[in-house]
Amino acid sequence: MAACSSLLFRLLLVLLTFSDSTVQILGLGVGINYGQIANNLPSPSRVSYLLRSLNISRVKLYDADPNVLVAFSNTNVEFIIGLGNEYLQNMTDPIKAQNWVLQRVQPHLPQTKITCITVGNEVFKTNDHQLWSNLLPAMQTLYNTLVDLGLDKQVAVTTAHSLDILSVSFPPSAGVFRQDLGEYLHEILNFHAQIKSPFLINAYPYFAYKDNPNDVSLDYVLFQPNQGSVDQMTNLKYDNMLYAQVDAVYSAIKAMGHTDIEVRVSETGWPSRGDENEVGATPENAGLYNGNLLKRIEEKQGTPAKSNVPIDIYVFALFNENLKPGPVSERNYGLYYPNGTPVYNIGVQGYLPELVDPSASTKNGFSVFILLILVIAYIISS
Repeated sequence: MAACSSLLFRLLLVLLTFSDSTVQILGLGVGINYGQIANNLPSPSRVSYLLRSLNISRVKLYDADPNVLVAFSNTNVEFIIGLGNEYLQNMTDPIKAQNWVLQRVQPHLPQTKITCITVGNEVFKTNDHQLWSNLLPAMQTLYNTLVDLGLDKQVAVTTAHSLDILSVSFPPSAGVFRQDLGEYLHEILNFHAQIKSPFLINAYPYFAYKDNPNDVSLDYVLFQPNQGSVDQMTNLKYDNMLYAQVDAVYSAIKAMGHTDIEVRVSETGWPSRGDENEVGATPENAGLYNGNLLKRIEEKQGTPAKSNVPIDIYVFALFNENLKPGPVSERNYGLYYPNGTPVYNIGVQGYLPELVDPSASTKNGFSVFILLILVIAYIISS
């Protein structure tokens, strides 16, 4: 009987191999940015399989692509969807805001879990003061639309900011917002406090290192062992730049009178390639940054100033995007190449199903079925 069991085990392993079911699944408490500025990306249905094989259950989009939202229906993957800056003026109109929600959000609920809408992205990084003025009214109008439709309890409203909204970021306890943004951010913070939505920042220690490689410790930005730095005002020790940046934002928010708003990192990452002047953009550094970051997230770490609040992070990005404008680094932030191959090793392995001929798939399925019948027959005869 022992010999029969051993043989059965070997046969089942063969069966699993033939049916392409051996996928390593590692749980990750991390979100991922799914950018699509490329012409060579796999279909959303294949991406859905890849992310589920990685057990990633939180995705951030930059739009409300219905192809993606349909591909992830009934998967329990939570989505942040985006409204581009070009839509902000329209979103200040209640009728246009309602039409957008009715067309782009409501049809996908509840089968696709849309939990948040980002209204604009890094609006204050632009020099468009009209856009600055439209941001809060657009957020308010969209929120009021969700209330009217009974969706406000399941879908939050926020926006994502670049870290350069800070005029001071070090030491973290001295963090303050830029003076020219004061009137805008004060009202936005009041809005967040009122509706209990998070304050999102896109934080990239890579930029600080690239601009000052002689003064910024590479180990400090890569979460590698280092001496760290102590905030003399709080005596809190920081062993990495990202956590210091997050706490600087908390300090800036507190300076505006709020201690009731959660800061989340909507983007962070490291490029695997760059131009000659983009110091540090290598696969090795990208692997260290994202690999070490994932370990911190799995440990549910908080920042030194908010040690009891596990930091909520979305890594940028899922794929390299070959049509993104700008320096070489912009097209090389992905954890994966579009063919599903990892750009570098960060200790996780996912599975992107191949594009197959349906007739071949039928033949393979029939072969697996026959093998299964043979295994059952062998067991009965033994």
